[in-house]
Amino acid sequence: MKTYVVGGAVRDELLGLPVQDRDHVVVGATPDDMVAAGFRPVGKDFPVFLHPETQEEYALARTERKTAPGYHGFVFHTSPDVTLEDDLVRRDLTINAMARADDGSIHDPYGGQQDLDARLFRHVSSAFAEDPVRILRVARFAARFADFRVADDTNALMRSMVEAGEVDALVPERVWQELSRGLMERCPSRMFAVLRDCGALARIMPEVDALWDQSRPQLQQLEADNGVRTMRVLDRAAACGHTLAVRFAALMREPGRDDAAGRGGLDAIAALCKRLKVPNDCRDLALMTAREQGAVGAAPTFDAAALVALFGRCDALRKPERFAEMLLAAECHAVEDGDAAGAAALRAWLLAALEVARGVDAGAIAAGCGGDKAKIPEAVLAARIDAVERWKAQAQPPHGPG
Repeated sequence: MKTYVVGGAVRDELLGLPVQDRDHVVVGATPDDMVAAGFRPVGKDFPVFLHPETQEEYALARTERKTAPGYHGFVFHTSPDVTLEDDLVRRDLTINAMARADDGSIHDPYGGQQDLDARLFRHVSSAFAEDPVRILRVARFAARFADFRVADDTNALMRSMVEAGEVDALVPERVWQELSRGLMERCPSRMFAVLRDCGALARIMPEVDALWDQSRPQLQQLEADNGVRTMRVLDRAAACGHTLAVRFAALMREPGRDDAAGRGGLDAIAALCKRLKVPNDCRDLALMTAREQGAVGAAPTFDAAALVALFGRCDALRKPERFAEMLLAAECHAVEDGDAAGAAALRAWLLAALEVARGVDAGAIAAGCGGDKAKIPEAVLAARIDAVERWKAQAQPPHGPG
């Protein structure tokens, strides 16, 4: 029985990057051998075991055979005669198909080190085409390793997979899992570039792909600019270290903008979120950011009643943190438009106004209504408007972004 560290841990070690998790492959063993050695079985689809001391995962070397569309359609085979090369050849990319033995030696039967040096994503074998999740993984890796490019033959293979409908067989949860991980990488625009290049983005997120739509001459420049601009905004959100919800909201603002032809809009965002089963926090922030983008920019011109109404629509009195996240997403767009100082000032001004509105003692106002519950909401609203009005009279108004 021999064990090897495999996959991303070997890749990252060779790149000089920190290693978070280590996966291991065991060659020449049976499940009974692993249990006898003290390992605890945890795998459902194929034998995976936890080390009794480190709790790291050890999987028996295996082969697989495609039996149905999608990424669930596989039958796995493990036995002591499955070699390390047999196991590595089923992996997605050559840079993930290397193994390190206990003595530190690197087993690289498919040229992973060469492709690392060349900064190249290249598929290991034609088996790549059997699992459409690998398209998403390559795109996600591109967001992490921004200086790598997809090999021409690998891109051609991914395009053929898209054309064959393999991407359409992906379940929404897995699509979102990979997309959300890519959004949290340092250069998420690269993920969308890879997906566009192979045609997968039009199948997975047509609402975003449409930002580059040049099918109508009168919109060619506008649409191309929307796509390029949105990617810059997204990378800015990543550079600022914003949360997944903020990054997704920044991505969705342009698809949420209605144009003269009636494309986009909140319905497009809602449809995308429903289709991909986007978590509620990401969905709600994206919808609110798109809906209120005009109001946020115009807020310095609002009177106190309009400001309090904005807070009410955004449920900011109960959820100020989400309102603050919306302003961060809006600020990323404003900075891209060249008004960083104005965007920061506007965000601070709106948050200060919100704190004034939230500072109204609703309990005391309710007590002063003499038990007439019907009067309480109107009285609290009036008090908040009055408080914001008095604050506005002394606060320095910002100039709105753009």
